[in-house]
Amino acid sequence: MKERANIQLTSYDDIFGGSAKEETAKVPDGDVVVQLPLTELHAFEGHPFKVKDDEDMAKTVESIQEFGVLQPAIVRPDGDGYEILSGHRRHHACEIAGLETIPCIVRDLDDDAATILMVDSNLQREEILPSERAWAYKMKLDAMKRQAGRPSKENASQIGTHLRSDQIMAEEIGVSRNQIARFIRLTNLCPELMDMVDDKQIGFNPAVELSFLNPTQQKDLLEAIEYSQSIPSLSQAQRIKALAIENRITQEGMNIILSEEKKQDVDRVTLKNDVLKKYFPKSYTPRQMEDTIIKLLEQWQKKQQRNKDMCL
Repeated sequence: MKERANIQLTSYDDIFGGSAKEETAKVPDGDVVVQLPLTELHAFEGHPFKVKDDEDMAKTVESIQEFGVLQPAIVRPDGDGYEILSGHRRHHACEIAGLETIPCIVRDLDDDAATILMVDSNLQREEILPSERAWAYKMKLDAMKRQAGRPSKENASQIGTHLRSDQIMAEEIGVSRNQIARFIRLTNLCPELMDMVDDKQIGFNPAVELSFLNPTQQKDLLEAIEYSQSIPSLSQAQRIKALAIENRITQEGMNIILSEEKKQDVDRVTLKNDVLKKYFPKSYTPRQMEDTIIKLLEQWQKKQQRNKDMCL
């Protein structure tokens, strides 16, 4: 294990003393931190962010075991205990680490305010899947529109009824209204196609075009992808969309379009995930597999060059 020189971290248990539920402490911004049993916490309903037992989770568990939980979760009370707004991964890591409680900040929020807080806190993560971002944007925008539709004295200044909700949201998260709308379009994809977007099999721009297909057309598309063993390019997706909107596309037509040779495929070698996965741990993402393959090829190339030099 690497030495953590000059780093001294203290867990909330050390700071606040003990882990009993009734023990509380103030944090700098005035919120109250309280230790809550893990069994009383449950996920936010419709929470779009995935909690995976991957390498990052293993690191989080290791950190909690060594230092404790350094950032409290944010929860709100409900009839079944407490609903997690921020801290789903920390909650799961605590379960793996064998802890019984987790430090929490409890806030009494309505559904829309809770949704906005949940989305905002999770959008700070470094890596977010397209499906997670798509559903998060939709949930926040819907909540903001509901708030704008029934403003109170308290939230009228926050929402600003003179501005469109998507314009306010774009300014808050630093992306354009058009990009927000394009991500939200992805929520119209069926789960199978959305998974292909997350796995980077289908690009973002083609996926937006394909989101205009109805459920039956998307099912036909999946069968066409299987038949042709090909993923739609942007131009192919645009053609399929145009025909689909006019209700003039069939699975056979999709087969023909997807069977066309793409320019970028002429010099490209494709390895399917099913072939690669048997050589990698189950937790590896497509990006991790790609990075590992590149490193191995670089090592092989260097070895080949050394052998060639020795023969000269």
